[in-house]
Amino acid sequence: MKNRGADTILPAVTNPLKNNYLVRRAQCAVVAATLAGCGGKQHVEEPAPTAPLPTAGIAAQQVGITPLTLVVAEDSLHWQALLGERRSALTKSDSVIGTLLRTRAPEVTWLLPDELRRAARRAPGIAPDPDQMGTAILLRGGGGREEMVPDPLRNELRTLAALVGAGGGRFVLVPAGLVFRRTGGPADGRSGGAAARTRAEGRTGDVGAQHAAPLPRAVATAELTVVMVDVRTGRVGFRTVARGEGDDPWTALTRAVKSLTPGLP
Repeated sequence: MKNRGADTILPAVTNPLKNNYLVRRAQCAVVAATLAGCGGKQHVEEPAPTAPLPTAGIAAQQVGITPLTLVVAEDSLHWQALLGERRSALTKSDSVIGTLLRTRAPEVTWLLPDELRRAARRAPGIAPDPDQMGTAILLRGGGGREEMVPDPLRNELRTLAALVGAGGGRFVLVPAGLVFRRTGGPADGRSGGAAARTRAEGRTGDVGAQHAAPLPRAVATAELTVVMVDVRTGRVGFRTVARGEGDDPWTALTRAVKSLTPGLP
């Protein structure tokens, strides 16, 4: 026999505050159960491994490399002096990326950022400024298999690819952002140095302390997000995050770029 009251159980709960309270209690119960099952520790998802560049599919083609527009480092690294002024950091990063790709993937005709800039200067009012394009918007993916580049960036990449080189190319490699995250080293560059200096003085005395070993430096992981765009369709055909560790920005970045072409020294 049908229970007529069953149809009215959910509609009878009409107080939104009561609903929210019940939802929060249910969520808390799920979180508590999850933490209990993990021994009280939250599960940290491992980053996806770096995917190698699909150079076989773009061999013998011209592929432009857009300039990097975003370089950031965690404050705890104290790398302000190592990175220097923003423009110089971007220029040096472009140089590391372009030099390594040309050396390690010569089957592709890479067009470096300076070549894109020259092409843009030859078409004022038509071509976008490569250093002012919003490529950093591609740092985070669109979340779908058919990720599309939004306008106006999509149109700017298509225009730039058509102008550069001999007849342009279909694909553009976009370094969307470079992030340095702390992974090791002293907790604070200054306090760690003071502690190391104190230990050295305690072992060797004031004279020996003058010849103590160099102080430890912070270790960071460079995370370089790389995106390959098909400028004809506006689709992102390839996306990965290249990672590399180092105790200075350029060593970490070099190792990150090398991870895009595995199997080479």
